[in-house]
Amino acid sequence: MAPGRRGRIIKRTIAIAAVVALSLTMEITGFLVSPESERPEVSYATLHAMVPLVFAACAGVAWAIGPSPVPARLMVLFPVVWIPLPFLRVIEDLGWLWPLLYGVHLWWGLLTGILVLLYPRGDFGDRLARVLGAIALVASVSYLLGTVLLAEPPAALCDCAPNPYRIIDAPVMAGVIDLGYRFIGVVLALVISVRFLVRWIRGSVPARTVAFLMPLALLAWATTLAAQAVTYAANATAPQVLATVSLVAIASIPVSFVAGISHTRNMRARVADLMRITREGADRGLWAESLARTLRDASVRVYWWDEERGRYADASGDPIEHDPADRNGDHSLLPVASPTGMPIALIRHDRVLTDNMRLLDGVSSALRLSVDNGRLRSEIERTLEQVRQSRARIVEAGDEARRRIERDLHDGAQQHLVSLGMRLRLAANQARDRGIEPLGVELDGNIAMLNDALKELRELAHGIHPSLLSSGGLALAVPELAGRCPVPVEIDVQAEGRLPEVIESTAYFVVAEALANVAKHAQATRGWVRAHLVDHTLELVVRDNGVGGAAPEGSGMLGIADRVDAVGGELTIESPAGSGTTITVRIPLGATD
Repeated sequence: MAPGRRGRIIKRTIAIAAVVALSLTMEITGFLVSPESERPEVSYATLHAMVPLVFAACAGVAWAIGPSPVPARLMVLFPVVWIPLPFLRVIEDLGWLWPLLYGVHLWWGLLTGILVLLYPRGDFGDRLARVLGAIALVASVSYLLGTVLLAEPPAALCDCAPNPYRIIDAPVMAGVIDLGYRFIGVVLALVISVRFLVRWIRGSVPARTVAFLMPLALLAWATTLAAQAVTYAANATAPQVLATVSLVAIASIPVSFVAGISHTRNMRARVADLMRITREGADRGLWAESLARTLRDASVRVYWWDEERGRYADASGDPIEHDPADRNGDHSLLPVASPTGMPIALIRHDRVLTDNMRLLDGVSSALRLSVDNGRLRSEIERTLEQVRQSRARIVEAGDEARRRIERDLHDGAQQHLVSLGMRLRLAANQARDRGIEPLGVELDGNIAMLNDALKELRELAHGIHPSLLSSGGLALAVPELAGRCPVPVEIDVQAEGRLPEVIESTAYFVVAEALANVAKHAQATRGWVRAHLVDHTLELVVRDNGVGGAAPEGSGMLGIADRVDAVGGELTIESPAGSGTTITVRIPLGATD
């Protein structure tokens, strides 16, 4: 945890603990100093004391996950102004203090109303919310000033010292201010509640999902507040059950606030699932469906940018022929662009989701990453295909070059050497006919050297590209190749007909390299070569009973792997120590199409 964050957490914890201690102190001392006949029931006093504790606990959660620190600060301030009236008996001798506390003892209603107006983004969402908040603040300040400057000691609550701040003796005016403030508070609470309830009912699924608890809490609070105001104005005693319901409703408001922002936070967490679903690329139909499920908004539409035509179109390619944002203002548009500013898509969503810009930012990032992943994946696949085709062309060009060299050697240098040998033989015969025996012997020696050179040239030409492979395919070339191996090799070649040249050439050189390894390193007494066509795939197996332990990173094995990979084949090497070596190659015939 960062030092700065640790310090903030410590400060917040101290603040919450301080207001909780202050609230409990006021509640307990006020209860203890009250006459037994005037004390409320223990259950009610306990419930009354728990309300600020709920606000304080929710403040800690709101500080941790809320979009703004303002709601958490209001929740922390709530226990300070949640002043039980019996507490006035504790400070009744402090004439300078009780008027101030009595002037703010109803400010908990101001904080609660503003908290609701800030829901869920942590700020006033529109002009009406700002106007209602301003009215509540002006009314609360006016009540404080009127109480401090005009109020008399409340004889029914305490035997308080005289109010040192009172400027005139106007009890009627003080009563009007008191009733007027309560009336304004009830009206504001009802307006806020009705406004919130109407928006909730008319809202879409996302709107109702985000604010799923607050309407019930507001309705209960406003109703009981109105009933209590009426009984207070009538100088009557409110039923205990009404006061209890009111306390429960008040305590449920911060819980509803925290539950709402927690739900919003969980919606942002579901963006990670959206990225997981679409990490392979932006399949347009899947993306729109997954996005609607993530946002729980069936009205979500995704319009994709058509770069060729310079316009947005839906997943099926049909262009937009109308304004995606409806005239009623129930939806908003979220443009998504690449880091370079190139348009990617246009997302139409429920307007309520604009209250959660972090969620929309996450959606934009997910879509941008998905598109980038799809584009990168396509580029990689295209590059790999180009590399594969390039390697195949290199192999084919190499085979063609070897065939040409073999043909040139056979038709050129080899024929010249054969012709030269015939002339030397003719010259040797003529020398003996004329009695020049030493010349004949010398010419015979030259002929022998020429025959050796011709033999080596034929073997070189055969190694470059065997003529049997060109004329008869693997069925003739592999047995001839095995016949030149010093280790007995059993051949089983059942390739039906001729195969593509590049595949035959690759298979031949795999067998040649493998048998060379058998002769040089395997210390084997027997070998096996098997070549069959299985499901349109050439399966080639070269096996020996040698010492095993063949290294895949050896130059010979790497050469085999490169040639096989160039034609889209697969190579498997099994060479346990002491159990021989088995090389298996599978080459699909369609790899060279």
